[in-house]
Amino acid sequence: MIYLRNDYCGICYYKILEALNENINNVYNGYGLDENSKKAEELIIKKIGNPLSKVYFLAGGTSCNKIFIGHALRPYEAVIASDSGHINVHETGAIEGAGHKIIAVKNKNGKITSEDIVDVIKNHTDEHMVKPKMVYISFPTEYGTLYSLEELKRIKEECEKNDLYLYIDGARLGSGLSAYNNDITMNDLAKYSDAFYIGGTKNGLLFGEAIVINNESLQKDFRYSIKHFGGMLAKGFVTGLMFEKLFADDLFLKIGKKQNELAKLITERLSSLNIKLLIETETNQIFPIFKTEVIEKLREEISFEIWEKKEEETVIRFVTHYMLTEDDVNNLEKVLKKLI
Repeated sequence: MIYLRNDYCGICYYKILEALNENINNVYNGYGLDENSKKAEELIIKKIGNPLSKVYFLAGGTSCNKIFIGHALRPYEAVIASDSGHINVHETGAIEGAGHKIIAVKNKNGKITSEDIVDVIKNHTDEHMVKPKMVYISFPTEYGTLYSLEELKRIKEECEKNDLYLYIDGARLGSGLSAYNNDITMNDLAKYSDAFYIGGTKNGLLFGEAIVINNESLQKDFRYSIKHFGGMLAKGFVTGLMFEKLFADDLFLKIGKKQNELAKLITERLSSLNIKLLIETETNQIFPIFKTEVIEKLREEISFEIWEKKEEETVIRFVTHYMLTEDDVNNLEKVLKKLI
């Protein structure tokens, strides 16, 4: 079976496991108050170049989104997001469960624009409606596309004009930052967002994300919100150890780059077979289109997700990961040749 269903299919990258094994006989303070978590935070702060930022380690992406949004917003405040955004589609009402409405706008290749923000503000005029207070974007988007630095700046400028927070979901940040045509750096994320999170679960870790809060006013009492929403790990030192290793020698970007290279290779093979794509992506997600009649045959040898199903054609999603090899890509090509 060729596994292209997601990028968190393995236990963890071997260097991460080595780091955990090297410390197997140590004992630690709990709840992220250990020396390794502190070192991991220092490495991340050095990487983003903002000494005023604070880093908090959480278990998963939905926890990051729910806890930060729940912490930052008052009960009557809402978050603007793309209709394809993870918080709107794949988080089981977690944000609504925290008491906040998501104002969804139609995506453009997975993205929203500064003009979308203006339109939402114009349409929410008084206290009989929720008050827009935050903009949520994903980098990369759920379609594998990237915001440019100029787009990010324009969104941030509109947020500042309208007193909105900007929060960036970085579940696949390693893939986004290491994309060949990306022009955004971690320094830019720290400069142009109130907070963002660094995805570890989809980038080689056993589990874990690092949420970086750049807005000092939102750092106050954030650990209370982590505990309140059930996100505080007693064994927080485990995430600390893993993130320390991930940022010690650019392993974070190396894993992301490998995923992107394999995605590019798959895209080239699909093109050589004249297989259409839903969208040109720049990271480790690929969306090929097949005749619906061959989907079940594909499932016999390839693990993937259905993205859009229609009577004649079906869009599926391939996701590359650190365990994938070039041999797997070669085998994928053979399977596709046989079926098409």
